[in-house]
Order: sequence, then C-alpha cells, then structure tokens
Amino acid sequence: MMKLRLSILLILIFVLAGCGSVGPGENPPVSPEVTKPVEQEAPDPEPLRDVQVKLVEAYPNLSFTRPVEFGHAGDGSGRVFVVEKTGKILVFQNDPHIREAGVFLDLTDLVDSGASEKGLLGLAFHPAYSKNGYFYVNYTNRTSTVIARYEADPANFSRALPDSGSVLLTIPQPYANHNGGRLDFGPDGYLYIATGDGGSGGDPRGNAQNRSSLLGKILRIDVDNPGPAGSYGIPVDNPWAGNKEGFREEIYAYGLRNPWKFSFDREQGRLWAADVGQDRIEEINIIEKGGNYGWNIREGSQPFAASAGQAEEGLVPPIWEYRHALGNSITGGYVYAGERIPGLKGAYVYGDFGSGLLWALWLDNGLQADNRTLLDTDLNISTFGLDQDGELYILDYRGKIYILTS
Repeated sequence: MMKLRLSILLILIFVLAGCGSVGPGENPPVSPEVTKPVEQEAPDPEPLRDVQVKLVEAYPNLSFTRPVEFGHAGDGSGRVFVVEKTGKILVFQNDPHIREAGVFLDLTDLVDSGASEKGLLGLAFHPAYSKNGYFYVNYTNRTSTVIARYEADPANFSRALPDSGSVLLTIPQPYANHNGGRLDFGPDGYLYIATGDGGSGGDPRGNAQNRSSLLGKILRIDVDNPGPAGSYGIPVDNPWAGNKEGFREEIYAYGLRNPWKFSFDREQGRLWAADVGQDRIEEINIIEKGGNYGWNIREGSQPFAASAGQAEEGLVPPIWEYRHALGNSITGGYVYAGERIPGLKGAYVYGDFGSGLLWALWLDNGLQADNRTLLDTDLNISTFGLDQDGELYILDYRGKIYILTS
C-alpha cells in the first residue's frame, strides 16, 4: 500500500486531488466520478527539499476520547489543553511522562455530539488570558452552533468556572453535518470563526454564496468592544460592516463548504484554511478579507456540476488541492515555526483524515506551491496543534497524540 500511494503521488505530483467527506467521523463518500486532471503551472526550479521526519507518541500514558483540538493558553505555564468532541476540555503539563489529565471544563450536558460532525469542536484563549481568564468555545447543540465565552477560576487557572458561560452567538444549523468548528484570535486581536455551509450535500440551500447567512463563511468579531445590540462588536474594516443590503456584518470571507481547521502564519501574515470537498477535490485556501472561495459554484478549481452555468467571475482559486486518489477529508494544520525540524520551517503541514497521509507545502512570494509528502501514516488525523514552543502535534481521532520530530 505504501508503494502504491507513493507511485500515485509521483504520477500526480502536479495533479491535485479531492474528496467528499468532512473532518473526523463522517461516513465514507461515494465513489468519485472520473474527471480531467487539474493542471497547475510548475513552480520555478529549486533544490529538492529533503526533510526527514517521524512521529513520536507525545504522552504514552494518556489516551483521549475523539480528540479534535490541541493547544496552549499563551500564558507561559507549560500547560496544554485537549478538546474531546464529546464535550470535555482536558488540561495537563506538557510532559511526556504525565500520567493523568485534569478536567478543565465539562460541557457534555450542553453539547450534542451524537452525529459524526457535531460536538465540542473549537477552543480559543483570549490574548490576555493570563490576566482575564477568558476563553471561547464552539459547540453544537441539537439545533445550532453556539459560540460562548467562559472564565478560568481566578484561584486556579487549570480549572474553568462551569457557570461562567456567556453565549455570544447562536447559528441555526439545518442539518447535522458541515459545522466547521474552529475559532481563534488573529494577530489583529479579533476572534475568527469557521462555519460550514449547513450540511446535507451540495449546499442545497445556497448558504455559502449567501452573504445574508453566517453559514459557509469565515467570521470575524470584536469580543472586547461589544456593540449596542449584542455581546460582541463588528470590526470597522470588516468587508460588509455598515452595509445596507442585509449582508451579515460578521462575515470576513465566504464561499466555503466545510473549513475543517484554519490557522494563522503570524510571520507571513497569512490565514490558511483547509476546506473539505464534496465528491472530488480537497482544497487549501489563503483567506483574504472579502474573498469568495467559490463553493458551491466550484469545488476547488473545477465547476461544480449542480451549479453549472453560474458566473465564476471574482472567485478566489485554492492555492493547492488534491483528489480522492490521495485521501477524502483534508485536515488543516499549521505553518511550522519550531526548532526540532529546521528544514521544515515555513512549510504548511497538513494531512488527510481518511488516508493518513501527511504533507508539507511551501509557498513562494508569488504563491507558487511546492508540496511534498512527509509521511504515510495509519492515523485518522483529526487535528494538529502547537505547544508554546511552536512544536507541532498530530492527533489521532482514536485517542493518541503524536509530536512531529526529525
């Protein structure tokens, strides 16, 4: 199987592949139709990158239940946090010999995780968490996506106050799938939120292209300066702030199917988002303010059959994509900035939940892509995470956490 995948990758090194499931746990997609290869201009010649990496189990004594997020609070404490889809946030010191994780917050009574793409899906710590103790969660209940703020116990920042929850935003969900789930603070101090198109298949309600809907979008809100009508404000430079057409002012970018993980490259100032495809193409986008990323007019760079004939002017193409030959559910990662693997610095590391393949993608200043396979694993890669030193972790949906090393 290893040789087969490598052969396919060599044949298709500039042919991009795609998929039709989402994140962890969705049913396998239908067989893809035969399509023409996606052509991409070859990058300028450069020396062959030879980055040798391996995965090492980060916490051999710990195992988790459907982990979907991993990170730190930015407070220099050395603590790391793991989000379990079923509704718990666990906390422990970043020590490979650790034997027990504590419960930071248990939201299982509020969270509906019954469907494969529902649950507690996101966690973001306020930039001033060490002072105010604020953090934010993204979860689904029976009918909606909920964005809420909680507070850590002032006497013990390894424990949250379960009764401190304050709901900022509720987004009705017409179907159980395509809930996005990631949220994070950008370098500008605003909270960014990824939402899926509302579910089913093919975006039957047209949410992703509808700027009056919050679904199928990247949202950006100001949690530090609430507006007159709610618990958050609208950044004044949001693309539709103050519009008179009825567009939602929270929208930062639109035309996304199910962005399963986004992240900021703070050195380059880029916002990366991996968008899970329908039946053919998985894609990676660099998100720009006001950008329309094409769904459901296009799936990746190709016209989407159900929307044939719609105008394609102004759609932002992906910077990389791949088809079902290589996997069927993209999991977005991070631009590597750690010290363990010097040759990987500056590369966006991502993977596929279905195939377990792990890749690194470099972009030059002209956004020409150089994509290399790092590893062929047997993991269900549900998410990536960073510790406070910028080292990269890979989470297996079956319960284990690995660190990427040379």
